[in-house]
Amino acid sequence: MSIAEHRAIALEEFCITGSGGTPSRNNKSFYGGTIPWVKSGELREKLVVQTEERITEEALKKSSAKMVPAGAILLAMYGATVGRLAMLGVDAATNQAICNIRPDPRLADAKYVYRALESKVPELIAQATGGAQPNISQEKVRNLKIPLPPLDEQKRIAAILDKADQLRQQRRQAIALLDSLTQSIFLEMFGTSKGQVRKIGELISDGTFLMHKDGNHGSNYPRAEEFGEEGIPFLSARAIAEDGALLPDKVQYLNIEKASSLTIGWIQAGDVLLSHNASVGKVGIYRGEFGPALIGTSLTAFRGDPNIIAPEFLYSQLRSDYFQRQLTKSMSQTTRNQVPITAQRNLEIRLPDISRQQEFMSVANVVQVRLDKMALSLRASQHLFASLQHRAFAGQL
Repeated sequence: MSIAEHRAIALEEFCITGSGGTPSRNNKSFYGGTIPWVKSGELREKLVVQTEERITEEALKKSSAKMVPAGAILLAMYGATVGRLAMLGVDAATNQAICNIRPDPRLADAKYVYRALESKVPELIAQATGGAQPNISQEKVRNLKIPLPPLDEQKRIAAILDKADQLRQQRRQAIALLDSLTQSIFLEMFGTSKGQVRKIGELISDGTFLMHKDGNHGSNYPRAEEFGEEGIPFLSARAIAEDGALLPDKVQYLNIEKASSLTIGWIQAGDVLLSHNASVGKVGIYRGEFGPALIGTSLTAFRGDPNIIAPEFLYSQLRSDYFQRQLTKSMSQTTRNQVPITAQRNLEIRLPDISRQQEFMSVANVVQVRLDKMALSLRASQHLFASLQHRAFAGQL
């Protein structure tokens, strides 16, 4: 009997689910212990084995935090990380934003359940409530149904998807290595004491920056119904990956009528984009890959005079520890996770002579050619994984 012939079964029929808690920050005896404590923002990799913080046995006894065994599946239920999945590699506690899912090993293989849930995340998010901060309830998780073939079949499917996923991860690692090479070259050429220190506001005033703007606010901000399958590409912070790549599947499309009414937010090839709201600090270069395009309010577009500041140099400058530390400090002075346009004008960059920047560009462009090839390879491996995933849970694998 194939997977397609097995009825879908609710998770609550073969899994135990639960959530954790955050011990009071006012009690110092709750922190600094030996128990790993997982926050939803740490669900970045498939396997969680280390945590930024640890709590004590006392915290377990006197708070809502509970131990979760290694092998459990973790799902972020709300906030900016909603829908993220990971498997727990060590016994640990979690915060309240994480749902832990523990399959009965007599009925279900944890790796198979993880892959099945991975395919269901879009469905879960679509059912979420809360608007800008979607919330997936424990009840929806428990009621989610997945097909449950015999254990041997589950393990076979999980093994195939794991191999395809491994290929994706290898491509990502290769891209990360190339990206770190560019940053290393940048640091070598323009270390912490090289170049004139200038405030962004000064560079706007003297014409070094021809544009420093975000998208349309207020009544001009596009409404949900104005987006569709076709139109003008519209980029938000989520369209920029942590490594700076632009993600085609995260680009929205604004209808031409609405786009034509907007006078700001338009970007062109060579503009450097900085995420300044929610996921602060991601940086990308728009190379014109989508044609005429717009940005939302979560991005700032920097357009420099090419005779004074080179795009690849500015891209690496904004990604440098020197600049990112300033972003972090600026965020700490506000009640929200953002660095708005006005605050950015007080931040500083180091600006060496354009001839030195061009030397860097010549090297960076060579690396970029290789990065572009690796990005194509990554997209191919992602399409392969998506195809196998679809076939797996449609009974065709």
